[in-house]
Amino acid sequence: MKNKNINALVVEGGAMRGIFAAGVLDSFLMENFNPFDMCIGVSAGATTLSGYLSNMYERNMNVYTKYSTREEFINIKRFLQGGDLLDLDWLWDISIKELELDIETIINYKGKYLVGVTNIKTGKIEYIEPNINNISKVVKASSAIPVIYRSPIEIDGVKYADGGIADPIPVKSAYDRGANNIMVIRSRPKDYKMNLSKSYYLSKIVLRDYPNLILAIGNRANVYNSSIEFIRNHPKDVNILEINPSTNFKTTRFTTNVDILKEDYKRGLEAGKQAIINWYESPEKNITFNITN
Repeated sequence: MKNKNINALVVEGGAMRGIFAAGVLDSFLMENFNPFDMCIGVSAGATTLSGYLSNMYERNMNVYTKYSTREEFINIKRFLQGGDLLDLDWLWDISIKELELDIETIINYKGKYLVGVTNIKTGKIEYIEPNINNISKVVKASSAIPVIYRSPIEIDGVKYADGGIADPIPVKSAYDRGANNIMVIRSRPKDYKMNLSKSYYLSKIVLRDYPNLILAIGNRANVYNSSIEFIRNHPKDVNILEINPSTNFKTTRFTTNVDILKEDYKRGLEAGKQAIINWYESPEKNITFNITN
């Protein structure tokens, strides 16, 4: 039987869809709510967690609405000319400079902060606990989507890409690390199921030097859907609280409309308030709660 005191927070990625998690986590900050022994994020989920663990209210919202919407970050023309569609280096550097992320507070977090990255050689997920020297590389690597961010990020001699490739919803990873009370913040409505990405075929050409990474991209939908199955039909020794945006959530992967982003941020705020209530009202029962807003 698992220790009944291990609480985990899991945050899914989804690029600009992370605005929903930004709202949820700001509700948590408003209520000083952090009962978690470990926080696990991949892709945009890792970035959003960094704002939460720094205790910086509205920082994530400002990054999404004031920086991620600019053409310095998302630029189709640059991509077509051979550059990156998403300039992660620019986004990280300017947001650190102008919003002064409190990295020391993140590093001193009482629990574990784990960032998922995909090893481009093996195609497997690896979880890194960032330190003050590598946090920028680790968090950027977790969001480095192959093809649209063309260069993998090297950490300690190993090259990594987007963690959402190999483990897009790391709920099973939290469970395998001993968590038996898990909150999962999704970036898709409850009924969403993933299909093989259209970019898979382009990946087979562009990433031909990394066959295991191609295999991981091809298998991503299966891993994603199996994670949802785990959430909905989990083992009896774990409680899972799932938070989803509702079907009227409008933000897509590359939304730059600030009004849409702010509206979906507010949906996240409301969902976060309800999540806190549900977390405390849930006794030690083997129940999955679904929250949509």
